[in-house]
Amino acid sequence: MDRFYRQPWLQSALSDGIFILLPPFFSLLMVLLFPAQFQEAEGIPPIYWLLLVVFIDVAHVYSTLYRTYFNPDNFRRQSALLIGIPLFCYIVGVLLYQFDDLWFWRILAYLAVYHFIRQQYGFMRLYSREEYLPVYVKCIDQITIYTAAVYPLLFWHLSSNRNFCWFVEGDFLLFKNERLLQLSGVVYILVIGTYFIKEFILIIIKKQVNIPRNLLVLGTFLSWYFGIVYFNGDMAFTTLNVISHGIPYMALIWFFERKKLCHKPGTMKGKLMKLSFGRYGVFYFLLTLVVFAYFEEGLWDGLVWGEHRALFSLFTRLPQISDHQFLSLLIPLLTLPQATHYVLDGFIWKSKHKF
Repeated sequence: MDRFYRQPWLQSALSDGIFILLPPFFSLLMVLLFPAQFQEAEGIPPIYWLLLVVFIDVAHVYSTLYRTYFNPDNFRRQSALLIGIPLFCYIVGVLLYQFDDLWFWRILAYLAVYHFIRQQYGFMRLYSREEYLPVYVKCIDQITIYTAAVYPLLFWHLSSNRNFCWFVEGDFLLFKNERLLQLSGVVYILVIGTYFIKEFILIIIKKQVNIPRNLLVLGTFLSWYFGIVYFNGDMAFTTLNVISHGIPYMALIWFFERKKLCHKPGTMKGKLMKLSFGRYGVFYFLLTLVVFAYFEEGLWDGLVWGEHRALFSLFTRLPQISDHQFLSLLIPLLTLPQATHYVLDGFIWKSKHKF
C-alpha cells in the first residue's frame, strides 16, 4: 500500500499543487463564478490585461533565460545553439513578414500552439517518470494528453465561429466541416472513456493511482475544452489559456534551478542566478521577468499597437511605425523572444543537450 500514496512530485505536494496543477482549475473557477465579467465580456479590462497578458504570458517567455542566457555554464556549453537559434528565427521571420504579414503571424501562432501542447505532454512525462507500466498503457496516456488539446483546436478550425484569435484576426486556417467535427467529437469521448477505464484497472489491479498525472490530464481537458469549445469569448479563452500555461512553466523553471542550487551550491554561477534562486530569490526571479515583459510590451504599444497608452506612458513618445518594410524588420525583432522561447524549449528539457 505504500506505493499507493507515493507520488512523483517535482517539488512537493503543496508547491506542485498550487503552481502547476491548480492554475487550470483556478482559472476555470474564476470564469464560472463571474460569468458577466468573463463569459459575456467583449474585451479585456486594461489592468486585467496587464496582469494576465504581460505579467504572466509575456513574462513566462523570459523565464527561459534562466536555463540559457543567464546561466554562464549552460551558455558556454551551448553557445552555438543559443546564438544560432535567435539568428535563424529572426532571418526567417523577416523573410516571412516581407512575403506576407498574415502568414508570419499564422506560422508563429501554430508554433505557439505546438509549444503549448508539448508543455502538457512534457509535464505528463515528468509525472509519469516513476511509473513502470506496459508500453500500451503509456501510449494511452500520450494519446489522451494530446487529444485533450487537439480536439478543442480541431473544433476551433472546423466550426469557424470563435469570437477570439490566437495572435491576430485570421491567423488560424478555418474550414467548416460538420461531419469531421462530429467524428472528432466521438473520438474525443472514446479517448476520455479509455483513459478512465485504464485508470480504474490500475487502481484495482496495482493498488496505485498517480495523483499529479491525473490532475494534470484533467486540468488540461478542462482548460482547453472550456476555454475554446464551451465558452466563446476572448476574456475566458485568454484567462484559461494564459494562466494554465504561464504559471506552471515559470514554476517549473524555478523548481528545477532551485533544486540544482540546493544539491550543488558551488555550481550556481552569476550574480543574478544566485539572487534569483537564493533564500528570497523568488522575488528577484519574478521581478526580472516582469521588467523584461513590461519593457517588451511597452515597445509593442509605443511602436506598433498604440492600444494601451495609459499603461505604457513611458513609451508614448515613440513613433508609430506603419511602413511595411520597416515593420518587416521590427515585428520579427519584437517577436524574437517568443519565437526563440518556442524553439529553444524543444532543446532545453532534453538531457542530451546538457542544459
